[in-house]
Amino acid sequence: MHDDPLSMTFAALADPTRRAILARLTMGEASVLELAEPFDMTLPAVSKHLKVLERAGLITRSREAQWRPCKLEAEPLKAVDGWIEPYRRHWQRSFDRLDDYLTELQRGNPDADRN
Repeated sequence: MHDDPLSMTFAALADPTRRAILARLTMGEASVLELAEPFDMTLPAVSKHLKVLERAGLITRSREAQWRPCKLEAEPLKAVDGWIEPYRRHWQRSFDRLDDYLTELQRGNPDADRN
């Protein structure tokens, strides 16, 4: 397994349970019990998912009295967004060209440039 931050983030995001946990944390901090509630798995299994998210820097855990709330840390997601951006621009250009082509076809120009 690669240990660079972007690879660790993608590895953490590869699991649907971990993505669901992150989605829940967008609503605010939560305890392990609260995060485990929607899943049919043991608390140790949920804790393993939290450790993966924590190692990737996607969550932090603090201590408040007897509970350790988990908090979303969005900074690693900015690196993911930066990595994806060139591909997003590529697809946007492709959609723009397709939109131009379809517009020309609707105008009745069957020789519209397909490039």
